[in-house]
Amino acid sequence: MPQSAFTVTRFLNRNGVTSWRVDGRLHGLRIRRNFKTREEAGAERAALEAKAAQAASNVRSASTFLTDDQLRQSEAAFRRLTDAPKPLAFYLDYALANYRAPEREITVDAAVTAYLASKKKEEAQGMLSTCQLKDIRIRLENLVAAFPGQSLSTLSREALAAHCQLGNPKPKTFNNRRGILFTFFKFAFCQDWVAANPLEKVPHLRIAHRRGSATTLSAAQAAALMHHVEQIDGGSLVPFFALALFAGIRPCVRTGEILKLRPEHVRLDTGVILIEPEVSKVRMKRAVTIPPNLAAWLRAYPLDRFPIIPANLQHTRAAVAEKFTLSHDIMRHTFISMHVAKYRSMGEAALQAGNSESIIRKHYLDLKTPAEAEAFFNIVPASAAPALHAHTAAANADPVTCDRSAETTPLSRAA
Repeated sequence: MPQSAFTVTRFLNRNGVTSWRVDGRLHGLRIRRNFKTREEAGAERAALEAKAAQAASNVRSASTFLTDDQLRQSEAAFRRLTDAPKPLAFYLDYALANYRAPEREITVDAAVTAYLASKKKEEAQGMLSTCQLKDIRIRLENLVAAFPGQSLSTLSREALAAHCQLGNPKPKTFNNRRGILFTFFKFAFCQDWVAANPLEKVPHLRIAHRRGSATTLSAAQAAALMHHVEQIDGGSLVPFFALALFAGIRPCVRTGEILKLRPEHVRLDTGVILIEPEVSKVRMKRAVTIPPNLAAWLRAYPLDRFPIIPANLQHTRAAVAEKFTLSHDIMRHTFISMHVAKYRSMGEAALQAGNSESIIRKHYLDLKTPAEAEAFFNIVPASAAPALHAHTAAANADPVTCDRSAETTPLSRAA
């Protein structure tokens, strides 16, 4: 930093008059000025020293109507725009044109509490499943923990995007987090808690890879499973496993469809299982055709004597799952893949399972052969095996005149 020093000395002119001289250097130039009085020389020295200080620190004096606080804010704004492509006035005009202050200020915690209360009402009305509500609650509790005591309207797009990226999640997890927060801020916008949804400009991540084929049981494994279940507690578990394996009812023992299924929904007289919207995971009604072997199991173990959800199901099911290495939805996956193999209709399988055709094609197509599917749908209790085999033999001998009411093809069901 350049230095400057100015002195004031008494000087005697040639005409005998005494003056006061200011002497020094500014920007490398010699400055020498004479004044009649010492006070004038002192004022000049102060002015020169101020100029030297300004030159060294890039600070200048100027008249302004701004207060000290406004000056500090202005200086801070210009420092932030050092490398910006536009001048300060451009960004100010944009903010004035686009920013709308929220009507009410609310903390993140209070907003989340209000939102979860509305979601609990939706769950009580059957518009939201328990597992969905649980996932929403966990995600929003994480949001409260990340921004404790902070005003909701101050959460920026960058901060929320970084929150969705915590733990370096996979694209599907990121998209799930973003989706829940997007819906939450949409609710907040409708309540005038925020001026705009900050997640609107946080895009979904593209998932380029295809998920693999579903894990399933073979026909032999399915037969061994059902015959083992028959030996447990007099067959009390048979309806649960039969409905999951041969009808594809979602079998989760905490939030699955099978927990809400009632005996009156299973209609052996008409050959269908009615999955009502309040039972369905996707809140859509569907009718699952009861195949002949499932009908045989349900007649051998009627639901008026063998409840769909027996006592102590979680414990006993866990023991069976450990013995046969049953994953969460493997029985349902087995049903769908066997159904596609037997009837060669992805559309019919989608209707039966409550999935889309694209999901059926992606995960279940060509996993099983028609022969294995035939063996799968011939798994029956020992007492019902002769009758089912006789029905199959009659169908093969005279397919035109045989009564096919017990085994309906997808085409005849559609008709």
